[in-house]
Amino acid sequence: MPEAGSDAATAACTSDAELVAALLCVDPVGLGGVALRAAAGEARDAWLALTRSLMPHGTPWRRVPLHIQEDRLLGGLDLAATLQAGRPVLQSGLLAECDGGIAVLCMAQRVDAGAAARMAAVLDTRSVRTLRDGISAESACRIAVIALDEGASDDEAVATVLLDRLAFRLSVAERSPRGARTGNAIAAWAQADVDAARAMLAAVSCDAAAVRALCAASLALGIDSLRAPLFALRAAHACAALHGRFEVQDEDIAAAARLVLLPRATAVLEEEMEEVEEEEPAAAPAESPPDRATNPAEADAAPGESPASDAALEDSVSDSAVAAIPRGLLDALKAGQAARGALRAGGRAGAVLPGRLRGRPIGAHRGAPVAGARLNLIETLRAAAPWQPLRRREDGGESRGALVRVRREDFRVTRFQTRSETTTVFVVDASGSTALHRLAEAKGAIELLLADCYARRDSVALIAFRGRAAEMLLPPTRSLARAKRCLAALPGGGGTPLAAAIDAASTLAGVIARRGAMPVTVLLTDGRANVGRDGAPGRERAVGDAMQSASRWRVGGNTALLLDTSTTPQASARALADAMGAAYVPLPHADAARLSGIVRATSRASSRVDARR
Repeated sequence: MPEAGSDAATAACTSDAELVAALLCVDPVGLGGVALRAAAGEARDAWLALTRSLMPHGTPWRRVPLHIQEDRLLGGLDLAATLQAGRPVLQSGLLAECDGGIAVLCMAQRVDAGAAARMAAVLDTRSVRTLRDGISAESACRIAVIALDEGASDDEAVATVLLDRLAFRLSVAERSPRGARTGNAIAAWAQADVDAARAMLAAVSCDAAAVRALCAASLALGIDSLRAPLFALRAAHACAALHGRFEVQDEDIAAAARLVLLPRATAVLEEEMEEVEEEEPAAAPAESPPDRATNPAEADAAPGESPASDAALEDSVSDSAVAAIPRGLLDALKAGQAARGALRAGGRAGAVLPGRLRGRPIGAHRGAPVAGARLNLIETLRAAAPWQPLRRREDGGESRGALVRVRREDFRVTRFQTRSETTTVFVVDASGSTALHRLAEAKGAIELLLADCYARRDSVALIAFRGRAAEMLLPPTRSLARAKRCLAALPGGGGTPLAAAIDAASTLAGVIARRGAMPVTVLLTDGRANVGRDGAPGRERAVGDAMQSASRWRVGGNTALLLDTSTTPQASARALADAMGAAYVPLPHADAARLSGIVRATSRASSRVDARR
């Protein structure tokens, strides 16, 4: 049987979801839209149905597919009409068709940065500008966007440039809003309430104290976007209108802070968090704090304004927002983390790289169909269409009977996008100097990284070096169990043939790269080489061979991460990392999250280098 507290939390989330839907319908253009994080299912469909039912009849409602082409999104040349009319004919884009309504962006977490930037520009200018294919046009586009975020983790998130222009960030649990499942009209608001609120929205007023309270709450929550308090203010106006009030009240400000500011929070005041964690009702102060009388704001207060009441309102708004923070999120904020990840990763399947011959089509560019490149016939005709009247006059009837005159400069070839597979190569120092102290801890760190690689669908390989040579214990594989077995059976002891290990890793990285994958090498060593490249002992010669191999590694452009396995950071390991051009991390101060984050950052850096080649 569920607990009462759980039921209350679920009811509060459901109420907030309904309130967000109503507020969006009251002021869709001013609020920009909603980033709806929910898996495809009944709960999400119910919320979308509720939102659509609250909009006025006849409001445009369009779904924007993930891989929509730019000319279909923003408008462009109508090829068939252009060829028939003999002059450029404009075809309206999907966003222009949605003017005055809602655009539902499907799988928004996978929308590329270019498409997100174009939609953000439309939200900023409230118009669509078409400047392509010989057409220059502008049309009104006053829309709101519902970005459907189906990301399974924080690595998958809506692009920041688009997310910042949406007032609300909402998560819908697998439970429908009240009454949506049964079809009974018992929702908190009906379409008539929203219509009345839209009619009186322009007459709603708000005093300066409320504006200052929202700005103070935004600062207290560590929000660095100027749009956030502006969205919160518009949400407060819409909330007041929805409740039939011509003036914004404290409860409207508190609701706006909870719905708009709280999901953007990256920090919370320490004393406020302590009060929430105590979970005890605070007693009303018998008198105002002593420092209220000496507050400099009192000297600058305008007649009729009370600085003490303004500060009380600011505290009330901040307390309302902080009180609504779940315990887990509160702990994350207290640790200095953001409420949600702000970084957009390249995806779990690998880095996105451009391609010429295979992959997912992502458009076309000018070029000849040579060396296996595929001619894009539609884009070629689209490029040639605006020039047909001029070319007919130039030909003077020589090409009579030709419907379309295509020249070499019109050729367009298809661009593709592929995801490269990442192979993480672990090079483990199993020599005596490591085995006596840190081999067990190094194995533990590798197991943490192996689990993270498995979650990212990376392949892994294992090279161990000890005695006189380096040996590849595990070729590239995706079997986590096999990798763990090889790691557990890894013996320790003997010399440190560091040069041989770097050479073996370089050879394997070259093989992986030639197969089309992206190699990332993680080298675990203390950097104390004492066996040369030829297997002969001798520290001075071994160090020279290792530095020579490290220099060749760097010239080869390989990517590496060096984990210093010494009990204390060693200068030899740092010098080796510098010579290799590798990231250096002392193992005693590294944890699983930091290690996996560094590996991901190293992979992304490597993918950017590969993309430029």
